[in-house]
Amino acid sequence: MLLEVEKINTYYGLSHILFDVSLNIDKGEVVVLLGRNGAGKTTTLLSIMGLNAPKTGAIRYQDSEIAGLAPYKIARMGIGFVPEDRLIFPDLTVYANLDVGRKSLGGRKSKWTFDRIYKLFPVLKDFKDKPGGDLSGGQRQMLTIARTLMGDPDLLLLDEPTEGLAPLIVKMLADFIETIKQEGMTVLLCEQNLKFALKHADRAYIVDNGIIKYQGTIAELNLNTEIKKKYLAV
Repeated sequence: MLLEVEKINTYYGLSHILFDVSLNIDKGEVVVLLGRNGAGKTTTLLSIMGLNAPKTGAIRYQDSEIAGLAPYKIARMGIGFVPEDRLIFPDLTVYANLDVGRKSLGGRKSKWTFDRIYKLFPVLKDFKDKPGGDLSGGQRQMLTIARTLMGDPDLLLLDEPTEGLAPLIVKMLADFIETIKQEGMTVLLCEQNLKFALKHADRAYIVDNGIIKYQGTIAELNLNTEIKKKYLAV
């Protein structure tokens, strides 16, 4: 098992957000975390990444306890996080944004080269000398993902990657997920686009009010109309 989250409880100040949340991911899987806005999906990713550490519970990555570690230490262990708000350095060029991700390895050589990134996202090569702030929303999303890949993660956490993007960009992200899936990368995906999530994931968890309400394969979820109607409004 690559990642195991066991009964974590996470708070924002005095507000209890996650209640005994447990999930696991095997190497090479694409797992999706589904739920309505405010259900606790993003908080789960922030807890794993150490950006909002849980008060209780355990998070094990490759059999090492990571709950409470600093985010940069978790990143160096092989977990990459792509946040929902597409944080880039707007005054740096696209190339420099990618270089920042590469240099964060602390001297370790990444499997992801500039050429490999440009092959995956050709638009970034076209705009490599432009400031990141000049990119569109979809291009910024590609840059955020690409910069994270330059850190050579084995597990990629993607928070709402398709939100607000045009269908053509969503299709490009779908192709990206299929490509890295075929290469054996592991992905934990939070996504509101149910059609997108169910097409590309292997298993699903549904979180509601900070509690895991369902877990199963995508095939099982597709057949469970009651669960989808109750928690996903479909």
